[in-house]
Amino acid sequence: MKNKRLIGLILTVFLAVTCFGCEQAAQEETSAAQEVSSRFERIPYSEVRIKEIPFAVQCWTFRKFSFFETLEKVKDLGVKYVEAYPGQMLDRDNPDVRMDHNLSGQQIEEVKKALRKHGLTIVSYGVVGFDNTEESMGKVFEFAKKMGVRTIVTEPKFDDFSLIEKMVKKYNIRIAIHNHPEPTKYARPETVLEHIKGLDERIGACADTGHWMRTGVNPVEALRLLEGRIINVHLKDLNAFGDKKAYDVPFGQGEANIHDILAELTLQNYAGFLAVEHENPKEVDNPSPSVKKGIQYVDSISYYKGYEEILSRSHGRYSKAGWNHYGPGYFILDEKTGILKSQGGMGLFWYARKAYQDFILELDFKCSKEDTNSGVFLRVPDVPVSDSYIYHSFEIQICDKEKGVHKTGAAYDAEAPIKDASKETGKWNHFKITFQGDRMEVELNGEKILDWKAEPRGKVKDFAEKGYIGLQNHDSLSPVYFRNIFIKEIK
Repeated sequence: MKNKRLIGLILTVFLAVTCFGCEQAAQEETSAAQEVSSRFERIPYSEVRIKEIPFAVQCWTFRKFSFFETLEKVKDLGVKYVEAYPGQMLDRDNPDVRMDHNLSGQQIEEVKKALRKHGLTIVSYGVVGFDNTEESMGKVFEFAKKMGVRTIVTEPKFDDFSLIEKMVKKYNIRIAIHNHPEPTKYARPETVLEHIKGLDERIGACADTGHWMRTGVNPVEALRLLEGRIINVHLKDLNAFGDKKAYDVPFGQGEANIHDILAELTLQNYAGFLAVEHENPKEVDNPSPSVKKGIQYVDSISYYKGYEEILSRSHGRYSKAGWNHYGPGYFILDEKTGILKSQGGMGLFWYARKAYQDFILELDFKCSKEDTNSGVFLRVPDVPVSDSYIYHSFEIQICDKEKGVHKTGAAYDAEAPIKDASKETGKWNHFKITFQGDRMEVELNGEKILDWKAEPRGKVKDFAEKGYIGLQNHDSLSPVYFRNIFIKEIK
């Protein structure tokens, strides 16, 4: 009897410990996933470094012209992408033919030829309606497939989106639900969110900032509500808020607060296009000057204008394509957020597609602990096949606990930073590193902490005029995180 009780007690303890261990492991795994996938910090919009989001022109902007004439005008604006809408005259010489999903095969080829001639791409199509039948939807999806269109913009009259979801999965083409002003069905973002909740992530919103304003909806608040489900944006700025008679003005000259709209899209890592749809009826004969002014304004407030994001992204997913790893350890990449997390070490995650000479490198990093140790390597001269690269390239150090030439912002083992500008552990920091000739400057969180005429010193025996960029994973106890890796060559 005692033995049975003892066995029962041991079994109970074993199960309790095992269940606790399983629960703890599950919690740790969930916590780690949340840590890597966490959204950007909600910092003031004035502090956001706005990313360059590509423009497309909604052809409705040039509705007084044919589609082929519109292509000329879009090219003259310096924009490379268009959003077609159904019903526009295709060609001035054949006014009865319309640019829509009823085009013949030959006409589709003529459209493709015209696009190639002007160096343009159709990225979206709409606003287009269809019935809740496979035949009606299939015609639109087939047209989009033939044209290489990635997004269909629509405002369904029905509530059952199950067939839409089926078609999205079949064709791998996204659906963006557009909002016209009240009293239309999807005037408010809450309604869009209610209809797409739980559906395939390729079904989302086409955020029309101008129509939100006419309805009395703050565009920034609407974007925040739709976070993670914004597929397309019709960017507009209006002269008034809450007025259905408000008209379009160049970006930055109205009440939309374009800066904060773009800051919010940046924080969300928005991966689509800004479709310019200028609808001012007084400018319908020549909207180009206002469109051009608006684009210039957006360019002026885009921090990363002219930079290349070297952690590549396609169709909203980040990839480590073009990067290699030398040595122990590795980096985990969250494909949605573009956040890298180091595991183990000591190794080097280096960008192999190009060697850089003179450049400005900007990136965000975050330390999990005070003694997190990592670094950013500059001008690694050759493909790493041994640890010898550490003697022939400079490392901009990341380690808040160290001092002098081993502290965050130092040219490791060579030149110390002049001040400590790091944020508290667990917060994102921003490096801006300029390396031109032998002149090296480092800014940390907007403060210049290093301005140095580089020379061989400490462990660095010599350095090259040109080389690769690399990120260090140092150990398994205190991971480091990286995101937003941008570079601009200095010519």
